[in-house]
Amino acid sequence: GVRVSNLERNADMVKWTGYLRYDYFSDRNSTDHTKKNTNRIRFRLFPSAEVNDHWKVNARLDTQFSMKDDNGSNVTLGRAYADGTYGKLNIKLGKQDLYSAADEGMVFDDVISGAKVSFGNVVKASVTAGRMSKFADRDVAGNYQGIELGYHSGKLVQSGVAYRHFSSEQFKNAYLYNTNGAPQDKADIWSVGAKYAFDKNTALSAAYANNTKADELKKGMSFQFDYKGADKSNMGSWGAYVAYRHIGANVGLAPTFLTDQLTSVTTNGAKGIDLGLGYIPFKNVLMQAQYFNGKELKTDNKVQTLYGRVSFFF
Repeated sequence: GVRVSNLERNADMVKWTGYLRYDYFSDRNSTDHTKKNTNRIRFRLFPSAEVNDHWKVNARLDTQFSMKDDNGSNVTLGRAYADGTYGKLNIKLGKQDLYSAADEGMVFDDVISGAKVSFGNVVKASVTAGRMSKFADRDVAGNYQGIELGYHSGKLVQSGVAYRHFSSEQFKNAYLYNTNGAPQDKADIWSVGAKYAFDKNTALSAAYANNTKADELKKGMSFQFDYKGADKSNMGSWGAYVAYRHIGANVGLAPTFLTDQLTSVTTNGAKGIDLGLGYIPFKNVLMQAQYFNGKELKTDNKVQTLYGRVSFFF
């Protein structure tokens, strides 16, 4: 009995989760009649190991391949960080996710290598600093520092305000300019947002962001109405949303929204209607469909994205 108990305790120290996912994207520009389709299989593993009563280590292993030409990638280490908790204080050190929670991912949803310190409960503060190995899917490194304050209570599911500072040489080669029209290698972004739940099935969220270092394409806003929600552990559950996005390329640096999948939006920005639906046909299987219809901010070209996803979680 003692030996079995020890085995069970040690086995629980390392846990593995993950998913296999199929993604389909269809990006269309109505002005120049261009069309780009993407069929992708993505596989990710999430190991988590307990170190002691306060610390654990998390990681993510990634690989993917294109179904069009059966061309795959090597397995890469997407995340690797130590996670420590002392009461209401949390410390994360290493390669980790950076998600702009105040604006629900409108500004940034990617990865940095650095440190994040969070503390609080109903009112929560976080300070983050680190370095990005690449910026905006380009092989140019960048630095990041940010502070965020959040509050939630009752039907106010989420609210927050944040300041984020990015610096990268890539800005000089891309589209950021200061007030004198000279090349700018920095982005100072302020954002604010909130989400209110009317009942267990309906919620409304809004967010606004502004990059004070940019001359143009520097503002972003999002309004979204959610109905229900797909719970992967509950077969038959579903959820839907309708949203309006207006995201300038100089403020939505790596947004989590569907507008980021438009190939031209990374330089021109976009505005329009975003629709989404999620359904759980079987336990731990999620089917999603999304559609964006709008215009590029800089060119006024009409753009559309049709997106489908099937995820198998384990």
